[in-house]
Amino acid sequence: MECKITASKSFNKELKRLGKRYASLADDYETLLHDLKQNPALGTDLGRGLRKVRMRISSKGKGKSGGARVITFTVIASIDETTINLLYIYDKSERENISPKEIDALLIANGFIAQP
Repeated sequence: MECKITASKSFNKELKRLGKRYASLADDYETLLHDLKQNPALGTDLGRGLRKVRMRISSKGKGKSGGARVITFTVIASIDETTINLLYIYDKSERENISPKEIDALLIANGFIAQP
C-alpha cells in the first residue's frame, strides 16, 4: 500500500515556529514521518478520518508524553493508496487539547472540507 504524506499550511506555519524553539524538531519530524509511513493508523482515533499522534521533542527531554501533538487527516483513495494530511501541530506544554471547532476550522481553512 502506498502512503503519501502532505503537510498543510497551518501545520508548516506551526512547525516553523516550534522549530525555532526546539533544535531537535527537524530530526523528530523525520522520525514521525517514518513512523507514519510504517503505521498509518498511528495515534488516537478522533473520528471522521482524524487522528491525534504523540510526537517526541528530544530537546525537551520529556519523551512523547510531554512533546508535541500532531493532528492528521487521512484520505483513503483506494485500497492501495492513502494520503495522510498533517493538519496541525502543537506543543503539549502550550495547550492541553484542540477543540472540535478548531479542528473543523482548520479543515475548512486548508480546503479539506467545504464550509457548511
